[in-house]
Amino acid sequence: MTAALGASSCSIGACCIEGGGPFSGCSLGLAYRRRLQSRPQRAPEHCRICAAAFRPCIDIHQGRVKQIVGSSLKDLPKLRDEAGEDTLVVNFDTDLKSTFFAKLYQHSGLKGGHIVMLGADEDSRYAAFEALMAYPGGLQLGGGVTSDNAADFLNAGASHVIITSFVFREGRLEEDRLKHLVQQIGKQRLVLDLSCRKRDGKYYVVTDRWQRFSEFIVNAETLSSLAESCTEFLVHGVDVEGKQLGIDEELVALLGASSPLPVTYAGGVRSLDDLERVKIAGNGRVDITVGSALDIFGGKLPYAEVLAWHRHQEQALSH
Repeated sequence: MTAALGASSCSIGACCIEGGGPFSGCSLGLAYRRRLQSRPQRAPEHCRICAAAFRPCIDIHQGRVKQIVGSSLKDLPKLRDEAGEDTLVVNFDTDLKSTFFAKLYQHSGLKGGHIVMLGADEDSRYAAFEALMAYPGGLQLGGGVTSDNAADFLNAGASHVIITSFVFREGRLEEDRLKHLVQQIGKQRLVLDLSCRKRDGKYYVVTDRWQRFSEFIVNAETLSSLAESCTEFLVHGVDVEGKQLGIDEELVALLGASSPLPVTYAGGVRSLDDLERVKIAGNGRVDITVGSALDIFGGKLPYAEVLAWHRHQEQALSH
């Protein structure tokens, strides 16, 4: 799908990105705020302040902003099955540059989002650098980050770099590599991507475009150990990511109960109710990324309503 988005075709019109701040005149945002005010609170009694944040994303593949089912990614230049058919599942592909989305998030006042390069090609690197420079300090960068190039992305404007395959090699955590990277850039600039899949009742980190199971199990003990070497976790629920099938509630609950650091979950969100499910299952301690479901990425969930939901969470924390 190729899309060209504008004020007439989605919820990110001039009222969302110009003058007066986000939603200064947005009927979608105002309507949703009224709906939130009338909705009964479902937070558990033990959660005195149950809130979460929306973390935006920009996924880049071959230099273009796309939304791809992550489990269909491989490292081959052209992905074909035995019958010669394409196996890469693309939910969204647009002519809009990465800078458009970076500036949108900046105008919306959203921080802590991430750019992920779904490939190591030069076009993707260029698009990533452009987005970082368009919103300096506002976005994290992941995908192909190593000790050789981490500083380049930080110098270009990334708030943090996101690491997976560089420290998870041959199915194991390479502690020496992680230690070296921490010494090089500092743990405060490092986010560990612990995207995982479930096998035999446990969640294992998957690497190499999410195609390879590691031996690393995500649980309270391992999260506590890794917290010494980074400032945040990013976790895609790979089994549901990009499929709009609903969230992996068990994984979210694990992260909310066990992570000693801020953690962002991505995968399967399709509605505002799913945002609420993440908030409740994660006990207000797990932030949320939404991709393919958003109307700015060809989905049905209005960006304006998600941003209004995010503002409501901010207000809850400020009281």
